[in-house]
Amino acid sequence: MLEYRYDTQLLIEGKNLDEENINDYFTKNFQGDCLLAVGDENLIKIHYHTNTPWKVLEYCSSLGEIFDIVIEDMARQERGLKG
Repeated sequence: MLEYRYDTQLLIEGKNLDEENINDYFTKNFQGDCLLAVGDENLIKIHYHTNTPWKVLEYCSSLGEIFDIVIEDMARQERGLKG
């Protein structure tokens, strides 16, 4: 059984983005694992496993424009269904 069901991936395009600040915010405010927040001050790639992907989207959209959003249900994938 998965602890965190949704594989959440997206790009954030903005100005003065900071990987360290984003990582810290995720760690302090969201429950999940497999966090990847990498990029530069204009573009950050997010990858995160969580049960509340809508909170991730809400936060990330406050930082800039979000796009290439993919949310996959890993529990469905585990059962052989399309995620």
